[in-house]
Amino acid sequence: MTYATVMVSLALDRPNEAPLAVAGQIAERFDAALVGIVAAVVSPPPYFTDGEQAETLIDEEQASVKRRMSELEGQFREAAKGRARDVEWRCAIDFPARYVLQHARCADIIVCGGRSDAFSDPFATITPRDLVMEAGRPLLVVPDPVDWLDPRSVLVGWKDTPEARRAIVAALPMLRKAKDVVVAEIVGAEDGQAAAVKRVRDVVRWLSRHGVSASELVAPHERDATVQLDALAANVGARMVVAGAYGHSRFRELVLGGMTQYLITQTTRCALLSH
Repeated sequence: MTYATVMVSLALDRPNEAPLAVAGQIAERFDAALVGIVAAVVSPPPYFTDGEQAETLIDEEQASVKRRMSELEGQFREAAKGRARDVEWRCAIDFPARYVLQHARCADIIVCGGRSDAFSDPFATITPRDLVMEAGRPLLVVPDPVDWLDPRSVLVGWKDTPEARRAIVAALPMLRKAKDVVVAEIVGAEDGQAAAVKRVRDVVRWLSRHGVSASELVAPHERDATVQLDALAANVGARMVVAGAYGHSRFRELVLGGMTQYLITQTTRCALLSH
């Protein structure tokens, strides 16, 4: 397994330097094609405008969106120069979620910037929350301060769920290039330590059969799980976390669990997530 096509999802209204840099590095490292993608639609004019005034505002806004897309294409092609064996740009005047999720079919992995979901403009950007829960592809979230993918030390946040199993399979190409991989499970009060050790040991053995040397770590639940996972990652020097992504809302599965929300908004390290 490898990454043959890397997609980088860009935002019209936010910095894109970090995901562009990391997506280019992945494409170069795996000799992959690189696809840049962005979409946006013009926000409706204020309710108090109508007729010719509203039409003028829409035309001006649409021209501005097209100029910004052209700028992003230039930025993308500059970042991809000399890194990818094949480079493709896709953009549209469309709702970002609809357009990007539709085109996710062409990629093995999607890279995007990390950001807070406190407020996001659905006319201008697709959030990591939307991508990880609906794209059907693994997502690598790159915080703004990170401009270099460092997979030498990776923490796998294990939970015995289908999401975590899919995440570790999706991460195999990265894990094979890592020097230090730690599979860690935080054991809740209702779980037995021995059972957790057995689970983690099974994962470590599975990884070894795929050419990945990993160590095991089982920690008792002592505090908030997000704080504890962050501390574990810091203690082992992990620059990337691999984890399953979880949603609580079965209506659209867009209400994220606390750990997933933390991983897409933290600013320290990359997070490879899969739902």
